[in-house]
Amino acid sequence: MRSDSRLSRMLHVLIHLADRAAPATSDDIATMLDTNPVVVRRTMAGLRDAGYVRSEKGHGGGWSLARPLTDIRLLDIHDALGAPTLFALGLANDDPHCLVERAVNTRLTSTLNAAEALLRTQLAAVTLADIAADVEAGLTAGGRRPGRRRRTAQ
Repeated sequence: MRSDSRLSRMLHVLIHLADRAAPATSDDIATMLDTNPVVVRRTMAGLRDAGYVRSEKGHGGGWSLARPLTDIRLLDIHDALGAPTLFALGLANDDPHCLVERAVNTRLTSTLNAAEALLRTQLAAVTLADIAADVEAGLTAGGRRPGRRRRTAQ
C-alpha cells in the first residue's frame, strides 16, 4: 500500500511560505514538490478553505500563509487535508458470525482507536513554529537549505 505523504509535503510547503516575502505560485510549489500545479491548487484549496493559507489571483499573486506559524498545529493541517487514515491496518469481515473474528476485530479496533488518539494528541502538541525553529537550529549549526529541484517531465 502506498503511503500518503500529503501531510509531510504540505508542512514542507507551509514552512517555505513563511520564509517568502512574496506569495508562491502553484507552479513554484509544484516545482518544489516535483508534482503538477493542478495537484497543488487542489490541495492548497483545502488549506485555504480551512483558513491556513490565502490565495491571490493575478500578477504577483499566489499562495501565502493566513496565520502565524505559532497558530498552526500539525493536527490542524492533517484535519484540513481531510484527516487521512493514519493506519493501513484493517479488519477482516469474512465471517461476522465467527467468535474468533469478532474478538480479534474488537481488540484491534480498541487498540487502533487508542493509538490514533495518542497520535492525534502528539500532532496537536507540535506547531509549525516548532518545525521552523528546528530548521533555524540546523542552519545555525552549519546546515544549508538545498537549492530548488528541477521538475521532471510528466
